[in-house]
Amino acid sequence: MNATAQQIANEFDHKGFTISPYANNSRLQLITLHADTVKLFIKQVSPYGLQAIEYKPFLRFKVADILNKLTNNQLGEFLLGTIKNRETGAFLLQYEASQEQIADNDFKVILSTAISHLIGVPNFDSMYGKFYARFSVNNTDNSDSYLRQPHRRMELHNDGTYVSERTDWVIMQKMAEKNMEGGDSLLLHVDDWQQLDQFYRHPLAKEDIQWMSPASKNVNYKTHHPVFFEEDEQGRPKMLYIDQFCEPLNMRQGQYLHDIGESLEAEANTFNVRVPTGSLLVVNNHCWLHGRDKFIAHQGLHRELLRQRGAFYENAKSD
Repeated sequence: MNATAQQIANEFDHKGFTISPYANNSRLQLITLHADTVKLFIKQVSPYGLQAIEYKPFLRFKVADILNKLTNNQLGEFLLGTIKNRETGAFLLQYEASQEQIADNDFKVILSTAISHLIGVPNFDSMYGKFYARFSVNNTDNSDSYLRQPHRRMELHNDGTYVSERTDWVIMQKMAEKNMEGGDSLLLHVDDWQQLDQFYRHPLAKEDIQWMSPASKNVNYKTHHPVFFEEDEQGRPKMLYIDQFCEPLNMRQGQYLHDIGESLEAEANTFNVRVPTGSLLVVNNHCWLHGRDKFIAHQGLHRELLRQRGAFYENAKSD
């Protein structure tokens, strides 16, 4: 069995950050960058700027290297070990910073870019037209998916079901919020799903399903893969499922997908995570399902989010 993230954490003294298990679920690791680390990172990346990082992909690895060196190259090792370890597979990264730093959206994008490039390579996000996406949730919505709809629960799912690129991990960063109540992130580890075996042993578990996306995603093709599309080295299942974008082609598939959704939404092991402004919630996309609780209605409700999702280095490739 792989070492747990806490065991990895105990192997060396960390420079520039601390680690602790999240209170509601010890699988999730809470990482805090120290104030001095943040201050030095901002100073050393300042010659580049966000536009240059967007235009020159190699600079994304440069800012990752800057952050890693500020921690004696320990942060990257820990993040990658945590996200690849099935026993953990997720971390919430926050940082000690001034209100001015927390309000600086360019800094937040650059920080999330450094984190993403310490664990892999982000995919191009067709919805936003960059290697990341930024989008808002407001009190009213007329979009074509649940992503921006505030007054309902966004059901548990995996990302990347409808794209051809591999999606090993997902970063969700809170950029800003006002008049917010509710809207916590929801997480469920696949191995904590009490009915996993029932659906993994089902005759349709390995049958290709058709997946599509609405117009706002800017993806003009369909994909085909099973819900349980792969196993890890120990034979444990990896998942790729979302209720909104599956397109069953017969009654059997429709019932199977419906029953998965009903089971996931009733799962008692799902837990809430409150993500502070600026912080990043990062999950292994194939062993964690994520969603969002509903918001309390308020005329001034506003939340801006950033998303990056991509592949581990060994799985990154261009089509």
